[in-house]
Amino acid sequence: MLGCGVVGQGVLRTIATRRESLARRLGAPIEVRRVVARDPDKERGEHAPRELLSFDPETVLGDPEIDVVVEVMGGLDPAGAHVVRAIEAGKSVVTANKFLLAERGSELFELAEARGVDLAFEAAVCGGIPVIRVLREALVSDNVVALRGIVNGTSNYILSRMYDEKIDFSVALRGAQDAGYAEADPTLDVNGGDALHKLTILASLAFGTRVLPSQIHQEGIEHVAAIDMQMAARFGYVIKLLAIARALPNGALDLRVHPALVPDDSVIASISGALNAIYIEGESLGPLMISGYGAGSMPTAMSVVSDIVDVGRNLMMGSRGRVTHRSLAAREVRDPGHHVGRYYLRFTVMDRPGVLARIAGVLGAFDVSIEQMIQEGRASADGEPVHVVMLTHACKDANVRSALREIHMLSGISEPARAIRVEEG
Repeated sequence: MLGCGVVGQGVLRTIATRRESLARRLGAPIEVRRVVARDPDKERGEHAPRELLSFDPETVLGDPEIDVVVEVMGGLDPAGAHVVRAIEAGKSVVTANKFLLAERGSELFELAEARGVDLAFEAAVCGGIPVIRVLREALVSDNVVALRGIVNGTSNYILSRMYDEKIDFSVALRGAQDAGYAEADPTLDVNGGDALHKLTILASLAFGTRVLPSQIHQEGIEHVAAIDMQMAARFGYVIKLLAIARALPNGALDLRVHPALVPDDSVIASISGALNAIYIEGESLGPLMISGYGAGSMPTAMSVVSDIVDVGRNLMMGSRGRVTHRSLAAREVRDPGHHVGRYYLRFTVMDRPGVLARIAGVLGAFDVSIEQMIQEGRASADGEPVHVVMLTHACKDANVRSALREIHMLSGISEPARAIRVEEG
């Protein structure tokens, strides 16, 4: 095993505490030959004794008796180089590295197929939820029409606390860090980067196409405020960070990661705290949703060990490379500006005559039609701004963005407007 952090220690614990049941299900024991770590002084618990540890990757990559390499280091380098080296040496690989697969997945899948080894990665997306197996095997006879879901537990925890406790983003973020759900640097979680990497992998599997992170529209939750949560609730919605992938009638893909208003009586709205959920729509199957904990030591370790068992079965049957990732073809990804849908718009304006009329005039000029509007009272003090919130009819994303840029230049606008998409169903 390469890496012995939180997930790696969970893997060792799972193998040690469930050794007999795993051996029965696999038909042979799982032997951990070597664990490569970085810091010789770090305490790693009872399941990682000193004699098991190494600090040289070559003790794993160069050992001909090691059949499977488990990579739980994370990041692109040196993890990527180690995975390539393992595959080239004829070793199957189990990885939990979403960043690596999102950026270099096509290259690694092709290399694994050429060498006739397995590359398993269930833990790379949504921790303990078996969404990779569902897409890779269970739905292989169906055409996936769409998938959407909550794939980042940290952002969902933050948004859930903002909704339940009526607190602002910064307060909820500190709570997530104190509870261990957010890192000291939470950037990838709150700006949508983590969800983007996961959607890259999910879309590649669902639609059999090469997808790069740079092709996916990305927005985070940093600018979602307590007032947005309160106003969304008044309209009958909850705000969630969604990863969305759809096959369009013209053959292109619609790929997006962004916060969205979802109906408060929808199943997705009920997914709270650190839970993840993926809603998949198959052409033949129809709707399917799976939910569970998408992060954490033990849920992620469970998926890693399940992959080890699958790879072990293939090795024992002499069928390495049984489930590959073939036929990844290029496919157009639609420009997000062409998206058509409803929008939640929040303007912070000075409470003066004519301001609303000017805003409405600009929106109308860009063919953005207002469905509902709420102004939260009058300013309590002279010169204090007020919030004006609107829900639009369906309109083009590019028109909304152009209108907001022009509105920002109007007098009486005290801060940039906020726009959040509405996702029905």
